[in-house]
Amino acid sequence: MALGGLLSNRNFTSFTAPGNVYQLGKDLSPHRGDISCAFVARYGGQVAKDPFSRGWHGMRFHAREPLNEKVSKAIPTFQDEVHRCSSISQKSIHCMNMKLNARRFQCYLSSDPYSCSLIQQRAVYGLGLSKVGKANPACVHYKSESEVDPLASTEGTGEAILLEGNAPQVSSWWQKFPKRWVIVLLCFAAFLLCNMDRVNMSIAILPMSQEFKWNSATVGLIQSSFFWGYLLTQVLGGIWADKLGGKLVLGFGVVWWSMATILTPIAARFGLPCLLIMRAFMGIGEGVAMPAMNNMLSKWIPVSERSRSLALVYSGMYLGSVVGLAFSPLLIQKFGWPSVFYSFGSLGSLWFALWLKKAYSSPKDDPDLGVEEKRFILEGNVSNAPVSSIPWKLILSKAPVWALIISHFCHNWGTFILLTWMPTYYNQVLKFNLTESGLLCVLPWLTMAASANIGGWIADTLVRKGLSITTVRKIMQSIGFLGPAFFLSQLSNVKTPAMAVLCMVCCQGSDAFSQSGLYSNHQDIGPRYAGVLLGLSNTAGVLAGVFGTAATGLILQRGSWNDVFKVAVVLYIIGTLVWNIFSTGEKVID
Repeated sequence: MALGGLLSNRNFTSFTAPGNVYQLGKDLSPHRGDISCAFVARYGGQVAKDPFSRGWHGMRFHAREPLNEKVSKAIPTFQDEVHRCSSISQKSIHCMNMKLNARRFQCYLSSDPYSCSLIQQRAVYGLGLSKVGKANPACVHYKSESEVDPLASTEGTGEAILLEGNAPQVSSWWQKFPKRWVIVLLCFAAFLLCNMDRVNMSIAILPMSQEFKWNSATVGLIQSSFFWGYLLTQVLGGIWADKLGGKLVLGFGVVWWSMATILTPIAARFGLPCLLIMRAFMGIGEGVAMPAMNNMLSKWIPVSERSRSLALVYSGMYLGSVVGLAFSPLLIQKFGWPSVFYSFGSLGSLWFALWLKKAYSSPKDDPDLGVEEKRFILEGNVSNAPVSSIPWKLILSKAPVWALIISHFCHNWGTFILLTWMPTYYNQVLKFNLTESGLLCVLPWLTMAASANIGGWIADTLVRKGLSITTVRKIMQSIGFLGPAFFLSQLSNVKTPAMAVLCMVCCQGSDAFSQSGLYSNHQDIGPRYAGVLLGLSNTAGVLAGVFGTAATGLILQRGSWNDVFKVAVVLYIIGTLVWNIFSTGEKVID
């Protein structure tokens, strides 16, 4: 039987015993920090030497053959004193010689093969052992809190006993951080970049239109070209994510739209057609982001944490808009308008490197995921079954699916109007100048980021307290519909600009509660097809944004801002009724 081992870089090369040969590995590189020891020896003589220094040290051995074949009888229970340990074989294994002079020495033994947790300590002549193990791979940690002096070696005998389990690790805080929330934070960062790369054009278009002599119609065409690609990949992105995995699709999306962002200045100099194509390409990349993210979280996040995780990810979009609107003018002023696209687009490469290293499409694919966290995830109503085909007939026959689609349309009509036309409203109605309008436009994004996370925390708390998921989703989405409807209806009654701004901020703050309502519902009703479901409903949402923005312009030509708000309020009420009648938090598509 052979064993490969890792010791400190001192004088150990091999040790032998009659009938058995134990050869240590040659990798004797020094390690600082946490090093594991994979055996416990019952020493018949002096303890072997190694000039250990202060701190954590150890040795790791990996059996290439089952140790059970070399053990002549069952391993008895460890006692609280080393000298009471029973013999496990008739032969004494002449293993290694060390002398140890340690004033304080602690040892921790773990027989848990996954959790790597430190178990109860017991001091036994300076060596603490706990928990009975069985023959197989083993681990033990020891900690020396004082200097250990090297002494001359003497002969002694001992028996090596391997115990089943992984070595407990002394991990940094980021290693103890739940892996599922690492996935959430990476998705948050992706959505931060998504909106940074999207809104930079709204700032850069001003100097670009001056340089290239574009009129307002051309500017509108350029702004709308993004949605050509964005609409194209909503459903396709969901299909790809459900079949190929969210990691691949979201990674592809970020790389694609980052490259399109970097190439935008070059395309603009080649001519308007090239620029329109590049903006549509950017929309293709960003179009897969939401379905792929939804697919990832449907597999990684249990239902008790679903609202919080989605709220955090979507708040990345809001904060991305804040960052983009804040830094774009500074970059343009100092380095010119192309710098916005080059700097923002290059950030995607940094994100992609982390994504490749840390992300997995499913917890079942992650080899480093702890058993306790994996059990918690898989027991939390999460579906990880692979998708081979999309049951379109089944999906489109379910009333909760159509409730999602209609509600998403009604929600985005009002949301896109507020976000697109708000600077014009501040300027024309409230008589703010453009600088003041721009600063005030940041307030809704910040409010939505905060409200989304507050709503997510409230929703998950209600679920943990036993309230049904259906009830929680209906409550949160009702706030997301009726809150904006109420505050928009009050705009015609306010007399001061300050009160009007307050109404707008409260309107969008309550709108963000939708992240814990309809935006969380795709994973509730069909976790295996969460990507496709989000692609379907978000297609309706994007169409609402396109039509709603255009319709608002037509209404303002013949009517007033009150008419614009009335249309939005009516759609919010329709969405509330449809949602509360037909939606559910139970799984209806399996």
